[in-house]
Amino acid sequence: MHIRRKAWTEPQLQSCAYFVEHPRERRGHWRELFAAPKRPLELEIGCGKGVSTAQMARSNPNVNYVAIDEVRHVLAVASKNADEAFAPEPVSNLILSAVDAMFIRDSFAPEDRVSRLHISFPNPWTAKSKHYKRRLTHPRQLIQYREFLVPGAELLFKTDDGPLFEDSRDYLRMCGFEIVYETDDLHASGYAPNYVSEHEALYAGQGVPIRFLIARMADLPADFNWVMNGRRLDNIDRRESGR
Repeated sequence: MHIRRKAWTEPQLQSCAYFVEHPRERRGHWRELFAAPKRPLELEIGCGKGVSTAQMARSNPNVNYVAIDEVRHVLAVASKNADEAFAPEPVSNLILSAVDAMFIRDSFAPEDRVSRLHISFPNPWTAKSKHYKRRLTHPRQLIQYREFLVPGAELLFKTDDGPLFEDSRDYLRMCGFEIVYETDDLHASGYAPNYVSEHEALYAGQGVPIRFLIARMADLPADFNWVMNGRRLDNIDRRESGR
């Protein structure tokens, strides 16, 4: 995603009551930021402009959401979209914060008890195999997510990139996630509810099929230590690059 930096980015974030400036200080204590901390907590990684994020939070008032992105000026746009979606009421069950997902374990802990993880339209990193480890569904990331997800937590993943979708299915199974639902054409599948982002609307409107899956976190496979060895992960990347 590319969006030009806005002069109003920092003033917008500073005035946003549900923007968390220092996420690492909230590690293990995200629930305390909500009026009803015992409600289920869901996390969205890479929320972008927050169009679908705001729809999701507004439609599910009994769920608390934390939405993160590493780009601050994108989060400023997301806060405006959330304000508009909730108006005339204040945003009540959504927190925004700037977090680099590569180091997500620095901001989220087991005590946060995240029950559902949303990853939609991340950078596929398909140009060079050495970049695969930056994928938000790569085993290097999935092992971090497992630390703060509750047993049986769900991971919802959307992409318009076919190779990324296929590789992500392998990554998930490798790291102890059971795929319980998948479709190669979300908009033709009848799945609901589907909260549509600007990116999804654009590509679906061009006839690009949207891939979608739900994976449930189960026990780690017996060979997990073997799989997660650094050398073995390098082998995974080389295998993918040879497709």
